[in-house]
Amino acid sequence: MSSTPVIAPGSTIGILGGGQLGRMMAMAAAQLGYRCHIFAPEEDSVAAEVSAQFTRAEFTDQAALTAFAAQCEVVTYEFENVPVAPLSALGDTPLRAPARALEVAQDRLAEKDFVAGLGGTPAPYRAVENEAELLAAIDEIGVPGILKTRRDGYDGKGQWRIRNRCDADEMTVPPVPLIYEGFVTFEAEFSVILVRAVDGKVKFWDSAQNDHSSGILSRSTVPAGDAVAAQIPAARHLAARVAEALGYVGVLTLEFFATADGPVFNEMAPRVHNSGHWTIEGAVTSQFENHIRAICNLPLGDCGLRVPGATMDNLIGTAPEDCTAYLQDPSAHLHFYGKTEAREGRKMGHVTRLTLQEGLA
Repeated sequence: MSSTPVIAPGSTIGILGGGQLGRMMAMAAAQLGYRCHIFAPEEDSVAAEVSAQFTRAEFTDQAALTAFAAQCEVVTYEFENVPVAPLSALGDTPLRAPARALEVAQDRLAEKDFVAGLGGTPAPYRAVENEAELLAAIDEIGVPGILKTRRDGYDGKGQWRIRNRCDADEMTVPPVPLIYEGFVTFEAEFSVILVRAVDGKVKFWDSAQNDHSSGILSRSTVPAGDAVAAQIPAARHLAARVAEALGYVGVLTLEFFATADGPVFNEMAPRVHNSGHWTIEGAVTSQFENHIRAICNLPLGDCGLRVPGATMDNLIGTAPEDCTAYLQDPSAHLHFYGKTEAREGRKMGHVTRLTLQEGLA
């Protein structure tokens, strides 16, 4: 039994970040009787719309962070690019998951080194800081490959595909730390999403098979196909080792490629994840509720499927007024995130369709 006290319903949970993941966490927290306090730099926060309090300040504003923490019993975060150094201003208010998880996830080189050190297999990679190092990486790893910024960048941003050596000869390498990764021949992409309690207990949701378009997740399907199913045990073993090594508390996601040689690690997200949105309707306990349970030291809920299967489609650049067709589908559950401006590549919401009987969507 953990000696860490339970954070009782009625308490305030601080959430760093004001986007849709924070919004869905706040909604799950409210269901369990908690109040949420959002801390984000944006004036318009879809998470703040459904929360009790909102502090608008930069993540580097330590005075604002100190005042924020004083009003919270626990603090968590909804995305992995929160600057780590200012978080010392949180003082004695517990941060779950710990800052170490952010440090690892924020640097793609550190992340791959960390996972490789635990026995994982990432795609071949090499650090790059200039044109000469890029050419050396290509000579070592080969082409095609992809050049990525080590920090920041998501949904395909901060990435450049290198199809051949001529692409590298013609490009100007950005003046930031980079990493070059070789392409992986794979049959499918999938994610492992777990929740780890304060006492170290770990539970897993079914792994979704994921499809991407222009670097953005477009669809997640559970159960995954046969190519993925055989590789889930090894991937789960690695994910559990990562969580233990980090002293993790909450929901953690690792993304993988299913290859002929087994699961190849792609990247880590120390948070609830887009590929787990299907759990809101499709699992006994959603990733959002279990994250709240874990950080508050409550018993974890069952992660099993409630139905034979589910498919989640992201609504990318879709305006809210285009929702009628989705609502006409009796198997569909629609979620719009409250964003008013539909832009190309912007996640506006998602729709989950449940398989209510075997063989039927």
